[in-house]
Amino acid sequence: MALPTGFLSPLGFAALLAAVPILLLYLMRPDPRRVTLPTIRFLTDSDGASSSTPLLERLKRSTLLLLQLLAILLFATALATPYAPVSESELVEETVIVVDASASMNVQDDGETRFDRAVSAAREETTSTTSVVVADGRASIALRDGTAADADETLSSLRATDAPGDLRSAISRAQSLAGENARVLVLSDFAGDGWQTAVQSARARGLTVDLRQFAGGGDDNVGIVDRRFAGESVTVSVQNFGTEEATRQVSLGDAESTVSLAPGDRRSVTLPVPASGGEIRLSPGDSFPTDDVAYVAAPEDAAVDVLLVTNDENRYLTTALSVIDPVDLTTVEPPDSVPEPPGDAYDVVLYSNVERGSLEDAHVSAGRDALAAGGGVGIQADESMPVDAYGDLLLLEPDGMASNPTLATPATDELTRDVTFPPPERYVRGELRSGRALVSTTEGTPIVATANRDGGQLLYYGYIESASAFKYDFEYPIFWKRGVYALADRRPLADLNRGTGERLSFGNETAIDTPRGEVTASAIDADDAGFYVADETRYSASLLSAEESAVSASAIDDDGHSGPTTREEDRTVPDPLTEFVALGLLAVAVGEVALLRRRGEL
Repeated sequence: MALPTGFLSPLGFAALLAAVPILLLYLMRPDPRRVTLPTIRFLTDSDGASSSTPLLERLKRSTLLLLQLLAILLFATALATPYAPVSESELVEETVIVVDASASMNVQDDGETRFDRAVSAAREETTSTTSVVVADGRASIALRDGTAADADETLSSLRATDAPGDLRSAISRAQSLAGENARVLVLSDFAGDGWQTAVQSARARGLTVDLRQFAGGGDDNVGIVDRRFAGESVTVSVQNFGTEEATRQVSLGDAESTVSLAPGDRRSVTLPVPASGGEIRLSPGDSFPTDDVAYVAAPEDAAVDVLLVTNDENRYLTTALSVIDPVDLTTVEPPDSVPEPPGDAYDVVLYSNVERGSLEDAHVSAGRDALAAGGGVGIQADESMPVDAYGDLLLLEPDGMASNPTLATPATDELTRDVTFPPPERYVRGELRSGRALVSTTEGTPIVATANRDGGQLLYYGYIESASAFKYDFEYPIFWKRGVYALADRRPLADLNRGTGERLSFGNETAIDTPRGEVTASAIDADDAGFYVADETRYSASLLSAEESAVSASAIDDDGHSGPTTREEDRTVPDPLTEFVALGLLAVAVGEVALLRRRGEL
């Protein structure tokens, strides 16, 4: 037997404090007092006896005290549980369970979903060592080397998502978790493709791979498989995955359309997007309700009212604005008066090719009203622009003209993402008054700059249209589309509406209202179909996957793969030595009793 190398409960040595009061009692015990008795005068006094024995001498001669201290030491050691490491062999039965949690597992079959049936079957297959892998979009590991009780608790907490899954990656991950002779159990509808290679790879390694299919229901499925936005309308694609002809009512708000589809047919329907959005629904529903609904998030007012103030209309700019469907463009030529805005103020006011001296207070006030309402103002550079009239709306402090600059690398921003900015032939040289330069010359003159002002946005566009080739680039309308949406504080409908499984990022930690409750995060995976609200902006997530909606899975042809499903593991475990310490304590107790008896105190 090896000597103890440690203690399982070191706090047990706190029992040594019991020695303190015992020592105090022995040290404080008074010396015996000598009394002369006449009846025993004939007894001879002991020579050399001293009434003042030194402290250490008293302790040495106090055998009973030493025995009591030894008993306390052994008792504390027993509480600390000394142990010696020993090797032992154990028969291990390991199972790695792969549960498909993709959207197709929500298909209903006789009142239960495929996923519910799969989890119930998984609970009956747990072993002493169980891992759980979830076949969602990320092939998540829910449990690693847990007990059967741990596995049951983990399986009870799982739920199917509304997003496409990745069964192939989940099986591959299960293979990486499995030890020698482990069993991999896959519970899925096996509706997609690609998982077969992962199964073959696991079996080639010698693992036992069992496949359990749950594919009931779904023969009547008709689903929404695509959604595209154009202006203030949405076009949805509906596909019949069933084996019989089907008719569905497609509705969004007050709009409705009827489609008839033969087996395998796909039809498209275009519907207007109501203010604040809504739900696109297929009626009647079927056994796969997830793809019977597509969610649409939209602002209360989708139109962007733009006022263009110009004395020389830039047809490149007006053409770029006209192809942005939500834009309602109004043009005014100073000194003509500003038309009344559709609401309290224009969403965006742009100043382009404005002659010096023609700009009046009313034109500038329109821009300031747009800022106050949360909108934006954009100013395009010109050789004779009315700098004083713009005031602080102009982000540049002009300092003459320059030509043929070299541009620095654009700053990272949504406005400049994937846009190539050519150097202008001529430009207005100057310094940035405030805000942030997104595109600038190597000498520091801003070409494109933005700033927050009074609750709205400012944009400086430093390209003089007559001295720049950017207007001929196909990215020119892309830039202005982004610019108008940024100035109006609007996001394109395509940005607000996502597919399930996509990631929503918000930059900073924020409260997010999800279909399953509120969470606080800087980003979230939209695994649940429905609406998400963060920073007063509403987003949607919908299942838009023809592969996931093809829920009628063929029966799998699985010949199985038998092999050993247990293995013997050697491991080092602690062997407690408490019983030996207890025997020592018992011996000390017997010795104390014997001493007391010898001294005549028992």
